[in-house]
Amino acid sequence: MRHATQALFVFVVFSLLCGLVFPLCITAVSQLLFSWRANGSLLSSQKQIVGSELIGQMFKGPRYFHGRPSATDPAYNASGSSGSNFGPSNAKFLQEIKDRIEAVRLANGVPFDTPIPADLVLASASGLDPHISIESALLQVKRIAKERGLSESEVEGLVRRCIEHRFAGIWGQPRVNVLKLNLALDAGKKN
Repeated sequence: MRHATQALFVFVVFSLLCGLVFPLCITAVSQLLFSWRANGSLLSSQKQIVGSELIGQMFKGPRYFHGRPSATDPAYNASGSSGSNFGPSNAKFLQEIKDRIEAVRLANGVPFDTPIPADLVLASASGLDPHISIESALLQVKRIAKERGLSESEVEGLVRRCIEHRFAGIWGQPRVNVLKLNLALDAGKKN
């Protein structure tokens, strides 16, 4: 009986430590030091939350920059985060990529001999990446400038101002957050 009492005591103590004290301490530290990140890095427009800078969104129509394709079903479903799990030789995957390439070419008036950046046709590992490469953003400049009645140099300047550089100058690639870019586009909209 003594061993059962000790075991129960250890169970209760560690349950309280690991299930209550530790999570509360971590929550308190994160709220004090990183409250914006701890609360989801939410972005707002006109006092309305429009999304998180950490999760990609579907932008349709020619007036907005388009992000990476989503591998989740439905698209950009954060609770279903995953890659497509298709291998590079899978016929369905190859057809999907060909269809996406054709859609990007048609939407942006890209000549057949111009390469399309991979991130415009391939989903990220999570299927929810909010960023695209600078090349992918620049490829869409002409379409957006035409749709919004702006000059290409104005839209390209906006893209350049929205570039997020490498972390600490060495990790990652320069990239553009699509939601932030589209919010900046709407903030300075002409049409």
